[in-house]
Amino acid sequence: MRSVIDIVDLTTEEIDGLIKTALDIIKNPEAYSEKCKGKILATLFFEPSTRTRLSFETAMLRLGGQVIGFSSASSSSASKGESVADTAKVISCYADIIAMRHPKEGAPYVASKNASIPVINAGDGGHCHPTQTLADLLTIYREHGRLNNLTVGFCGDLKYGRTVHSLINALARYTGIKIVLISPNELKVPTYVKEEVLDKFNMQYTETTSLEDSISELDVLYMTRVQQERFADINEYNRLKDSYILTPDKLVTAKEDMSILHPLPRVNEISVKIDDDKRACYFKQVDNGKLMRMALILKLLDDAKNGVEGIVSNDNNYVTDEVKCLNPSCITATEQELPHVFKVVDKENKIYRCIYCEKDGII
Repeated sequence: MRSVIDIVDLTTEEIDGLIKTALDIIKNPEAYSEKCKGKILATLFFEPSTRTRLSFETAMLRLGGQVIGFSSASSSSASKGESVADTAKVISCYADIIAMRHPKEGAPYVASKNASIPVINAGDGGHCHPTQTLADLLTIYREHGRLNNLTVGFCGDLKYGRTVHSLINALARYTGIKIVLISPNELKVPTYVKEEVLDKFNMQYTETTSLEDSISELDVLYMTRVQQERFADINEYNRLKDSYILTPDKLVTAKEDMSILHPLPRVNEISVKIDDDKRACYFKQVDNGKLMRMALILKLLDDAKNGVEGIVSNDNNYVTDEVKCLNPSCITATEQELPHVFKVVDKENKIYRCIYCEKDGII
């Protein structure tokens, strides 16, 4: 069964196709108003969300379908101890497609392996958020008319920012992309993103702590908030939370056609005084997210109808229960019967990557 857990589950051609569908929805909304008539989307949100959950629900309703689901773990059987796997099997009896948000990394992946209907990852901890990436890509395309030959700056929390990791993965498919990584040393992009995406695809990138020194060269500035919910130490969060605040004076040297993106919600990292600037695109992203979710729902339901399978990796270099994941945010930390499956990155140096959360494990 075809699911989308990570942006890499979609080929470049498929991403371009989703953008094409979204643009057609803009031109011909009535033609899509009953495309999902008789279909049901289940929104399984185990942690709070406003934009993503309502975006998915609006997308399905705009397509003529219906929605069931819950908006917190406390209102689901998870509060009674039900596993993600069992939840996925149960919901498969009620709905045609699932959108899942979960605080544990790898939970939607587990759901996809147990559901008999497509599963869309609506965000899993600090891991992945592929549909936000689709919203980002459509926004960039609509603002610049292309997805290549762009300088993209990521600013703020690049360590825990799942939207950052997903968008870097997506931009790696396109040519002429230069990445500027702007963050405190404590919140740098994880090493595995550098080694397995930036280095692997020979992407040009620089790391800096200064937004002011970098902003003049950017075509796209992707701001992120420092996420309190990802910090175990509140003092560390308080020390870093105001690292970057975008104010009008910092835009003086920026390009006139630079686009400012933010996955939202924002706290104070973008001044409200910038909202009326023509370069501010973060509320446009919200609408573009709805359009791309409409396109993705249509595609996955069509793939399910036609028996289309997802991308199958030819890499069989995995080990099971030989390595243990120590990441407390991984789904394996709470669902004890899950097998600990690791990709062998470097056997000689004993580097193994958890398939659920992509963190390194130990023997």
